Amino acid sequence: MSVDLTVVGGTLATADGLRDAGFAVDDGTIVAVGDPDRLPAAERTLDVDGRLVLPGVVDPHVHVDGFNSIDSYETGTAAAARGGITTVINFAWQTWTGEREADADGSVWADEGSLLDAIERQKRKAEGAYVDYGLHATVTAEDESVFEEFDAVVEAGVPTFKFFTAYDIGVSNGFLRLAFDRLADLDAVAVLHTEDAAVCEALTAERQRDGRGDPVEYPGARPDYAEAMALADAVTLADATDCKYYGIHTSSRAAAEELAAVREDGSQFRGETCTHYATLTADAYAEQGMLALQSPPLRADDDVDAMFEHLREGTLDVVSTDHVASTRAEKTVEDWWECSFGVNGLQTSLPVFHDEAVNERGHSYAFLVRAMCAKPAETFGLPKKGRLVVGADADFVVFDPEETYTITADENASRADYSIYEGREVTGRVKETFVRGERVADACGVTADPGYGEFRARNVPEWGARGGGA
Repeated sequence: MSVDLTVVGGTLATADGLRDAGFAVDDGTIVAVGDPDRLPAAERTLDVDGRLVLPGVVDPHVHVDGFNSIDSYETGTAAAARGGITTVINFAWQTWTGEREADADGSVWADEGSLLDAIERQKRKAEGAYVDYGLHATVTAEDESVFEEFDAVVEAGVPTFKFFTAYDIGVSNGFLRLAFDRLADLDAVAVLHTEDAAVCEALTAERQRDGRGDPVEYPGARPDYAEAMALADAVTLADATDCKYYGIHTSSRAAAEELAAVREDGSQFRGETCTHYATLTADAYAEQGMLALQSPPLRADDDVDAMFEHLREGTLDVVSTDHVASTRAEKTVEDWWECSFGVNGLQTSLPVFHDEAVNERGHSYAFLVRAMCAKPAETFGLPKKGRLVVGADADFVVFDPEETYTITADENASRADYSIYEGREVTGRVKETFVRGERVADACGVTADPGYGEFRARNVPEWGARGGGA
């Protein structure tokens, strides 16, 4: 009896290292891994001609089809597919009205809303997805009645709940304390954007009074200590309630060290950084202006080094994109405080991080696979993703580690018409991307039909010891 597909002729990159082997796929699942000569007969054979084969990247932090992003699921997941990302986790916003922030006359947030309704709304929007996707339930109102939904949300396959400590959707420490206590009962995960709102607002107002609207002034309005202060408060509350805690988009050494101080064995606290915090500094604001604005800001060389140190040591587990698509026109404003936050990165994250981590800093492919594939899947309850093992979904990337090219927004599948990596030369390129054994993208573009991607109901994750390694 034959299988659907065998993949041969390359080297597998895994969280344990490189392995000269192939694998067999049947009905979208990996059914054998080993010597190519011993794999079962197949209807199709893919010879990757000496290239690397990586597990599909799992990006747990993306913004598509929401108030802050012009990408639809179709365009956003097309960018993901072309970038070797086979699973994304987007956000279901509790009180979002459905209006884009850039087009709104007033607030795009209602006074109240339902997480379950938000989840169903996102599923409807996702009918054109090319890659698999999950959702985070995002609490955006300080209304304790939302706690009544938490059980049903977890049962719906969404065991992660995002909270902000900043912006007009930020919540208080008192509310977080109550929410964490309820999430701990469910063994669910609190996902936190941590910046001290009062500090950021005061520093922004100071710059507004002084007319300091140039984007080079922006990082000073959201300093590393504001990020670290809010993180310290949040992890204290998580520790007190025994709630699982995941810190998103860690940008600074100060914040990473606050997380390291509470993270002993990895069973309760985890965190991420983003590709841009691991590859760019605040110099980008002088070079690119408003195009590079995101929150938290890009920081100093030492902070970039700290991201790699803490990924290696296991304080941070994941490298995500925090993808937000905007146009140049939307980013072209007079003063930085009028600019929308966020940068796009789904299509470029893997090649850019590969070039920085492996080529420039000498980290192993095991390090890269852990940070971009295995750990995101494990952290967010996706046991069949992020690994090239028997029983896993056949999500994989054919990757040429030797091909050098220059990144340009002209190739964007996203609706974003610029790239913060414009003109950056990288070595290492995605050649083909497969989801559940079917090719969804190649060097020429997307090859799947819209809607091939599926919603992935996620398990409540079981967190083990902290990771890390070179």
